[in-house]
Amino acid sequence: MNYLDRNEFNFEPSEEVKKALADFDYRKLCFYTRIYDQGKKSIFSVYLSELYDIDESQILLGYGAEDLLKKAVHYFLTLGGSKTMIIPQFSWWYYKSIADEVDGTTLQYPVYEDGDSFRYDFDGLKKMIDEINPKILLVASPNNPTGNALTPEEMEKLLDMVPPSTIVLVDEAYASFLSSDASYIKMLIEKHDNIVVCRTLSKFYGLPGLRMGFGFVGNGPVMKRFAKYANMYLGYDRLSEEVAIAALKSDAHYREVAEVMAAARKMYTEELGVLPEFKVYRSYANFILIKYPIKLKPALQEAFASEDYKVKFMNEPGIDTHMRITLGRAEQNRKVCDIILKIALG
Repeated sequence: MNYLDRNEFNFEPSEEVKKALADFDYRKLCFYTRIYDQGKKSIFSVYLSELYDIDESQILLGYGAEDLLKKAVHYFLTLGGSKTMIIPQFSWWYYKSIADEVDGTTLQYPVYEDGDSFRYDFDGLKKMIDEINPKILLVASPNNPTGNALTPEEMEKLLDMVPPSTIVLVDEAYASFLSSDASYIKMLIEKHDNIVVCRTLSKFYGLPGLRMGFGFVGNGPVMKRFAKYANMYLGYDRLSEEVAIAALKSDAHYREVAEVMAAARKMYTEELGVLPEFKVYRSYANFILIKYPIKLKPALQEAFASEDYKVKFMNEPGIDTHMRITLGRAEQNRKVCDIILKIALG
């Protein structure tokens, strides 16, 4: 089966990752890490501190990015006061389920289609923030499933819109596809004490099975307390930490994979975007969103199943005539495109 429905990784890990696994000293599993004697969490948090030029105490470690998202939502929605979180209109279903777990209220803020992309309605969002005064504003950049992203300047504009009492929770699971420059994170957390940025090794670095997430917070008292709550006393497991560092050290390998994905975006746009009633949206992630004639849905589903391919047919109001396709290997991308062309052209 070719799984192109959950934005997983259909490529090989880097040679550095394979070597880290092959060379791991299994005896390390018999002992705790000793780096906490230095007041640090783990070798991974120390490496992230050096890589992002951010103090180690402001780094979070988690069981994937969704673990950090859950901890943040649970923590801030149960502090007292507002229990409202606002999320993008078209976004990951998981966000709402996290708030539901602590009896929080989740509302959606407006997202509108603009040409071949989607955008946040900043004016509508500002009005909503002023009226509701939410405890959490969640932003995904790039956003799943729409693929749109915010620039650092737009992120700064957004932070200036919210009161200090509102936590801005940023899901950057796909951000490494957008740019290799993450220097803006340091600037944002130094200037704003109400921001939590979450990242992961699951998407760009292709290790969803490793379940390794990390994040960054400001240095004020609120975030210091949250960091103590969210972080692991003895860091992550020692094997995963060494594999994670190996992945981050082999950025060039994953940039080559990203080029294969870029070629797929171009192919889908040029070959499917010209078909009647089809629309291919610009994406800054490892997936692409395509609008198609809804009358073709049964035939498309049958055709994909017969070829052992799985893609995501969206069912949310407003995008229920769309499919989200994970960008895979070149031959997989070609096959998916050919399946759609065959059904569309009869």
